[in-house]
Amino acid sequence: MGKVKDSSLKEQGRVKIEWAQSRMPVLMMLREKYSKTKPLSGFRVAACLHVTKETAVLVESLSVAGARVALCASNPLSTQDDVAAALNASEIDVYAWRGETEEEYYWCIDRVLDTKPNITMDDGADLVTTLHTKRADLLEGVIGGTEETTTGVLRLRAMEKQGRLRYPIIAVNDAETKWDFDNVYGTGQSAIDGVIRATNILFAGKNVVIAGFGHCGRGIAMRARGLGANVIVTEVDPIKALRARLEGYEVMTMDEASKMGDVFITATGCKNVITREHFVKMKDGAILANAGHFNVEIAVDELKRLAVRERVVRENNTEYTLNGGKRLYLLAEGRLVNLGAAEGHPSEVMDMSFANQFLSVLRLVNERGKLKAGVYSVPREQDEEVARLKLESMGIKIDTLNEEQRRYLSEWREGT
Repeated sequence: MGKVKDSSLKEQGRVKIEWAQSRMPVLMMLREKYSKTKPLSGFRVAACLHVTKETAVLVESLSVAGARVALCASNPLSTQDDVAAALNASEIDVYAWRGETEEEYYWCIDRVLDTKPNITMDDGADLVTTLHTKRADLLEGVIGGTEETTTGVLRLRAMEKQGRLRYPIIAVNDAETKWDFDNVYGTGQSAIDGVIRATNILFAGKNVVIAGFGHCGRGIAMRARGLGANVIVTEVDPIKALRARLEGYEVMTMDEASKMGDVFITATGCKNVITREHFVKMKDGAILANAGHFNVEIAVDELKRLAVRERVVRENNTEYTLNGGKRLYLLAEGRLVNLGAAEGHPSEVMDMSFANQFLSVLRLVNERGKLKAGVYSVPREQDEEVARLKLESMGIKIDTLNEEQRRYLSEWREGT
């Protein structure tokens, strides 16, 4: 049995999980399909994921398919304590609670690794890096893993490049049915939701600065513009910057944008994107939020050193007063605003991401011993199957190629 904040919240958490189940039809179809054959029987899964109602549907589906699952949080602020209680009261060992210290966070990772997993599921790669650096004695029993997010995939590819990665890991994040939907529509909606819950501001008429125009940044920019904001994008990648401009957004450096922004949202996966040099140029009342995985994009320590006063003004909203009286507002301690100040991505979009997670675990079991250490893509066939099932659940039918069309697309002789 794991460790959670308050086991009495389990009934409340169970209702939330049932709500998510009703909006995750693809994953529930997979659960039903594999509930009888139980292909994961005998396998131990260590999962380091955001402990949300959607994650609950995933880990319980793995359990129904036969796996023994232990779960910890991939962010100190992302655990929904009622969901953790509900899972811990079932077949899942959960070590997670909202507001963990750094020491507690890694203690929970260690407890999950104590189960001697055969498969890892990670969101940010903290579980994998801990396993490789501090618990390397367990590596021999691991057949493979999955990674959920961009930041984690970047870390794993760096490990692979340096020859440090010891087992195969499937980059679920890079599946089209993950990052073209979860990252764009999920992050776009949930990040804005987190900012609104922590501030209740009106977006219409505001200058909203989005740092980073990858899939997540694009989604946030889209939703902010939809609410009537004037969106400014900052980038280091010239191709992404050009794309942002041609999509109608203002593009400039953070140095320029820092003087203009009312709301700043980082989504880069990099560190020190907003620093002291930017804080001192900002308007009184500027709001700072981060939608990247780790709390390194906004230089929080520099903000604290600049401040002469610090106070919590709303839940997940801390006011920092600088010399001269200027006030800056940091949301969710600079951690993931969509999970720190809101509930994360909607269930409907996580349905596809977690269907890919489920199918990737099955692949690791079916192909154990065949995959060398390294980072692997989700097969195109799996991507298309997840999309097909999602369309089916929405009552949508699409066309199919006939034999003549297939032949035409595979030939080169036929032209004008």
